[in-house]
Amino acid sequence: MGPVADQAIAALHFDLLFLGVHGISVEAGLSTPNLAEAETNRRLVQSARRVVVVADHTKWGTVGLSSFASLGQVDTLVTDSGLPQEARAEVSEHLRRLVVAGEPAEL
Repeated sequence: MGPVADQAIAALHFDLLFLGVHGISVEAGLSTPNLAEAETNRRLVQSARRVVVVADHTKWGTVGLSSFASLGQVDTLVTDSGLPQEARAEVSEHLRRLVVAGEPAEL
């Protein structure tokens, strides 16, 4: 994290980014309570062709101090079976793919 990392990341190109988050919601998108982390994550997302967010169900509805990406910038969310059906429906409206660990994958 920090200005040196941000500058280095801005010059890189990633095919696939796996990213953990503090919080995820329709309104705030991806967020964190740490401002420096938010800027670094923002640069990572901008430098990636595809973004996969890995977040257990407790992250849904949590909003940190700083948002760094919208749900529209995320290709896939990998989560657990604790994510409620209402949240799954909301996620499916905004993301290309939802993967729920332990459940059969949709083709």
